Amino acid sequence: MEIYLVRHTETICEKGICYGQSDVGILEPYLEHFETIKAQIPDQAKVFSSPLIRCAQLANYIAKTPVITDHRLMEMNFGDWELKNWDDIPVNDFTPWMNDFVNVRVPNGESFVDLYNRVVDFMMNEFQKDTLKPVVIVAHAGVIRSILCKIASLPLKDAFQNKVDYGSVLKIDW
Repeated sequence: MEIYLVRHTETICEKGICYGQSDVGILEPYLEHFETIKAQIPDQAKVFSSPLIRCAQLANYIAKTPVITDHRLMEMNFGDWELKNWDDIPVNDFTPWMNDFVNVRVPNGESFVDLYNRVVDFMMNEFQKDTLKPVVIVAHAGVIRSILCKIASLPLKDAFQNKVDYGSVLKIDW
């Protein structure tokens, strides 16, 4: 199966802001970036997207067929940390998570393994349905890293070895 993993373009959030599942917009101008991404996507691909606006807007622009949004493709839920500056997160909360981000849940949010499990659930349920068409997934860095960990059997603690830039398109065969 041919899969295209597309990360949304840069958001309007200042650097250093934790925005996980917060529905933040994308930085303008973005149409040139959208065109560059669209040129890398096959015309008849089946397009899936996170429902967050920063992904859905891009997915609807590049898709030739109706976009399928799926909540399992949302970024990690950062709970109490959403829209806070990383430097303002209490050390007592931040340190345990930094020491084991794979298993430790953010207060009122998720751990990386929680994100990974819902992304793998998406893969196991959706990728089996239509293997003839290329698949495009417009999502977030955490989601894309989860997919890459699953496909490459990479331990989750090593997920950040996979660099995922804003607006990047990664083509993989699975």
